[in-house]
Amino acid sequence: MPRATGRSRVAGRVERVVNTALDGERAAVLNATATELLAEPSAVAGILQAALTRPGVGVMGHRMLHDLFQRSGLHDELLNSLTSPNPVIRASAARICGAARLTDATIWIGDLVADPNPRVRDAAVRALAQFGGGRAVEVLIASADRIPLYRLAIALSRAAADVDIEALMRQPESERTAVATVLACGLRCDVLRVSPLLGIAHDRRWPTQVRKAACKALASIGDRAAADGLKRLALSDPDGQVKTAAERAHRRLVRRAVAR
Repeated sequence: MPRATGRSRVAGRVERVVNTALDGERAAVLNATATELLAEPSAVAGILQAALTRPGVGVMGHRMLHDLFQRSGLHDELLNSLTSPNPVIRASAARICGAARLTDATIWIGDLVADPNPRVRDAAVRALAQFGGGRAVEVLIASADRIPLYRLAIALSRAAADVDIEALMRQPESERTAVATVLACGLRCDVLRVSPLLGIAHDRRWPTQVRKAACKALASIGDRAAADGLKRLALSDPDGQVKTAAERAHRRLVRRAVAR
């Protein structure tokens, strides 16, 4: 992986050693302090994220990176930094832990969702989205009232597995989490959710906001199989807000079909 022009020595060292570890060198050690990494959170997080999203890295690669941080004495230092009195340090630590997918930090990252500093809160939500898995989803749902709705939907779209989405759609914790989950399906462009989303949009037992979100999600997915169902809603639903949402979603589907 080529180094970017102007990259610092620390960032270059992180990139080199991380790639060496992911290539199978189990004795690799990163000779950098947590303080050095936290001073360059954007560069370091970018390197870690790029490394872990390389084709073929998978779960084993995540394990190798975790082991690298443990061998290098960085794991505990980064976790301890999440409780720093300095909000810049807390945000930087959350960003790096998320990029490295240090899931041992989940409980501390969850506490940061309620941090008084907005930069820290944002970094915490992003980190949970990067962790993924059931624990991260549980923390996001438990913190739903503290997270802006669309940010929650984005985080769920990235963190939740199919089984999590199915469970949240069947039995959401609240109207807010139901809206966020439905929007997450749209953000994932999840074609398999078209039928359940149409069911929600048509079912008047669901709150208006959830039904509107279902229409919006169907438009985001863009599957023409939803067109007839949305058209029926747009023509006859007695709820004016749902009717308008269905009209807009149907127009988007029609425009997409014409564009193709």
